Amino acid sequence: MGRTMPGGGRHRRRIRIALPVAAAGVAAAVAAALLTTSAGAATALPQPTVKPATTSPSLAELEKRVAGAMAGDDVAGRTNKASLSASTDTSPSAIDPKIIGGSETTITSAPWMAQLHYYDDRGTSTTSDDIGFFCGGAVVAPTKILTASHCVKGYDWHANGAIVTGTSQLPSADGTDVHGGTVTGVWRQWNHPSYNATTIDNDIAVLTLPVPVKATPIRMTTSGDTTSYQAGTSAKVYGWGRTSSTSDDISETLKTATLPVQSDTTCAGAYGSDFIKGHMVCAGQPATGSDTGTTTACNGDSGGPLVVNNRIVGVVSWGVTDCVAKGAYSVFSKVSAYAGAAYPRLDDTNISGDHKADLWVRNASTKTGYSKDSKGTSFAARESWGNWNGFNTVLQTDFDRDGYQDLVYRRSSDGDVFWTHYVISTGTWSTKQIADNWKTRTRIITPGDVTGDYLPDLLSVDSAGVLWIYPGKGNGTFSPRVKVSSGWNQYNSVRGHGDFTGDGKTDLIARSASGSYMYLYKGTGKAGSGAFSARVKVRTWSGYNAFDATGDITGDGKADFLARTPGGTLYLYPGTGKATSEIFATRISVGTDFKQYDIFG
Repeated sequence: MGRTMPGGGRHRRRIRIALPVAAAGVAAAVAAALLTTSAGAATALPQPTVKPATTSPSLAELEKRVAGAMAGDDVAGRTNKASLSASTDTSPSAIDPKIIGGSETTITSAPWMAQLHYYDDRGTSTTSDDIGFFCGGAVVAPTKILTASHCVKGYDWHANGAIVTGTSQLPSADGTDVHGGTVTGVWRQWNHPSYNATTIDNDIAVLTLPVPVKATPIRMTTSGDTTSYQAGTSAKVYGWGRTSSTSDDISETLKTATLPVQSDTTCAGAYGSDFIKGHMVCAGQPATGSDTGTTTACNGDSGGPLVVNNRIVGVVSWGVTDCVAKGAYSVFSKVSAYAGAAYPRLDDTNISGDHKADLWVRNASTKTGYSKDSKGTSFAARESWGNWNGFNTVLQTDFDRDGYQDLVYRRSSDGDVFWTHYVISTGTWSTKQIADNWKTRTRIITPGDVTGDYLPDLLSVDSAGVLWIYPGKGNGTFSPRVKVSSGWNQYNSVRGHGDFTGDGKTDLIARSASGSYMYLYKGTGKAGSGAFSARVKVRTWSGYNAFDATGDITGDGKADFLARTPGGTLYLYPGTGKATSEIFATRISVGTDFKQYDIFG
């Protein structure tokens, strides 16, 4: 995008980068005793053993990865399409996304931009089998990078990846100078489970970093967004990709270009069946056939964001060879279609860090707390977290969005509520009192982000049955409480962690004290009285006396639910993403010895 930088060759960023290749065609003050200052707990608190996310690679190793990626000339997600029937260009051609045209910009204007460097030397004595490439991405939470599946699928980012944030400049050729930015490794990776490398469908992924970065995150658009995709809407694409169709050189400085969103009809007219309506969006004016008069994404921009009104609406996915074929458009993954799948990966903190929500329980007689690691449809043997006597509520969350699971718990004697979280830099736990005298609160819930700002919130029901939201600030403090509605004491259970309906918004499940009716309160992403839609009766659940919602236990991107019988059998109800009586799939027994536990986290 923009002018071509001087120089050329492998050592001047000759990166044929990160776009899948296809084979043919064009392709009020805080109230109710919520505290915002630190306070100690009078009772000695357990110090659970934490499994660190990962031993971060040394700076030298990260610099090596960056240098290898910069010198590489591989294409991420290289693939072939069976055919492309685009009317703009019928000659055999590689499909790969890229920005030509546009202008330089600063990291201040796009503080969430991330550089994804991948280098695998394959462990052999020759360099011929090395893999090195570059992708773009966007910081969507302190430890989360949104990018494209073709940049992630099939690659081991933990072993070979490096992420650079906080700078508009590409690193020096040897990787030692990141121009004031920050370089980190990758803890774990997720790509859409239905990603198809042949059709380049479902091309969206999330990388999780081992430590939070300082870059200001940008939010994804929501599943119900249609306005951003109306034809003619002005969108901005960002990246360090190729600046010319006649050179492999990419931009040393971050570029941006403004592109009009095109209608599905226009996109399908250009690409035929290769453009998948509902999953893809294209943007830009039709290319002219040369650099002159063309503004488009190009190689190296792959995985980067398409932004409308400060929300990511698209992820650079694919385009045409050399980016400027006459009549061509840049194609992006349509983020509104994937908010439901991607959001759980932003809120997937758990005890073991494997994308599967784990279970926390307390033994009623010994008062010992235990964690049980999810294996998808079962739980591993329990691990002790020490003595949790004197508490009557324990909940799992991640208030500071650092990728490590926190605990929120209430002391029985006085109702004080505490937040304990792992401090990465010291390897210790820090505890802070967040509420005073919540003894009469009938429910405390930590469901994640209710208000739509990507920061986990705290909810409670008071003795009068009023549900309150305490909007989280991402650091264990909260904005003034906001009233949702009254009548919540009709329920003997209110649980939630994540998105039950597949729209990327946090929901609640409530069970009536009479009739055992289960109601879904579908989240709207707003605060106050509009935080949840009108309740929907989804089940009649009798025969259970304890419930829990810890998030995505199975790891499929949908929030799940747990219910225990009086006899002690615990059932997993896998989420389906449907806001109907089919909200959960057939139950699965995950154990028969759960009668011993009196607290479920």
